[in-house]
Amino acid sequence: MSNADYSIGVVGVGRMGSNIARHLKDEGFSVVAVYDSVSQLANSLAGEIEATACNMLADVTKLADYIITVVTDDASMEQIFSETGEDSLLKEAEGTVFINCATISPGMHVEVERRAELNGAESLEGCMASSITQARQGTLYLMCGGRKSTFHQAEPILNAMSVSLRYIGTAGQAAQVKALVNMVMNINTAGLAEGLGLGEALGLDLEMLQEVFSQTGANSRVLETDGEDMQIRDHECYFSAAHAAKDSGIALDLANQVEINLPLAKATKAQFDKMINIGKGDLDKSGVAELTFKGRS
Repeated sequence: MSNADYSIGVVGVGRMGSNIARHLKDEGFSVVAVYDSVSQLANSLAGEIEATACNMLADVTKLADYIITVVTDDASMEQIFSETGEDSLLKEAEGTVFINCATISPGMHVEVERRAELNGAESLEGCMASSITQARQGTLYLMCGGRKSTFHQAEPILNAMSVSLRYIGTAGQAAQVKALVNMVMNINTAGLAEGLGLGEALGLDLEMLQEVFSQTGANSRVLETDGEDMQIRDHECYFSAAHAAKDSGIALDLANQVEINLPLAKATKAQFDKMINIGKGDLDKSGVAELTFKGRS
């Protein structure tokens, strides 16, 4: 099959979903339908990439054989894959392949796979460990979970979206790995904010401090992406504090299920929860530095 033979719909066309759609269009795939609960987003993107802006979820399923979902949380997944609602992606879904890219609970991925298969469709986790720029460039790090046959069926689309593609295992397992990735990233972010905040309070040169961090055991990917932003207070959002709080919560729920105590994850979630409570949840995760630098909040 050529790329044009794949008819694709995208549900949830905020910053991530819209850029995935744009990139797949650039790669020659037939992006035929888009949907968002905020209809203006779907209408604008549809005009840009010459797709249909659907008012109903069921219409996306009618038009597309492969549907990529990029929604906010478990409640949103429950809604778009409703078994009882008047509108659902599951309406006449036989033969459809769903690729679900949102960071949601592992249990919800398992449930979506069950619902899809009851309706003659297939479901795959496509968990993303990347951000908006990578979505637009097709350089996502993708971790996939579900039936291996479904993974192979969707592989041409997944390869076009990613620079690194990994099949993790059965439904729910990719989401478990993603939860741990984001938990550790969030801990690193909060730790870096404390290190730089303390360094500034001590009167240290922060550019020097970051260079030392980068050459020692304090180095991290977060230092590269967020260190300067913390210093100059540039918190343009690529991954919000609110999402960081949600994802740390998913990891803590998993820890509770297996009776593991994670004090650092708890403390980190509390910091991002505080950002939400003081009205800073829409800032990038680097904004956690606003809580640790003296005189900022």
